[in-house]
Amino acid sequence: MASTSNCKVNTGLGNLVIDKDVIAMYAGSSAVECFGIVGMASVSITDGLVKLLKGDSLKHGVGVSISSDNKITVDLHIIVSYGVSISAVTENLISNVKYKVEEFAGLPVEKINVLVEGVRAID
Repeated sequence: MASTSNCKVNTGLGNLVIDKDVIAMYAGSSAVECFGIVGMASVSITDGLVKLLKGDSLKHGVGVSISSDNKITVDLHIIVSYGVSISAVTENLISNVKYKVEEFAGLPVEKINVLVEGVRAID
């Protein structure tokens, strides 16, 4: 299963092409709506620091790959709230993002990988 930059679907009336950055932005927006998620995270390769991303940068905390048979894999780099159950938050996150991305794109989500990059106290 080779990864492509976008997915192509023949609808019968024509071809639909969805760029993976669009799916990444939607998945990031869906993720930050979940309880216990402070935001998406970006890890700097050069210095190893984790940065909290906001607004238009949400897709930078999300990796999306689409297989040749149009199955989506999503990697979510998140920062969670201090004091929450990480397993409960991630179960809710996976369920919510899977449902919303499948409804949005009309394609199956094969796998969602959650990488907890940090913990923050919220005010």
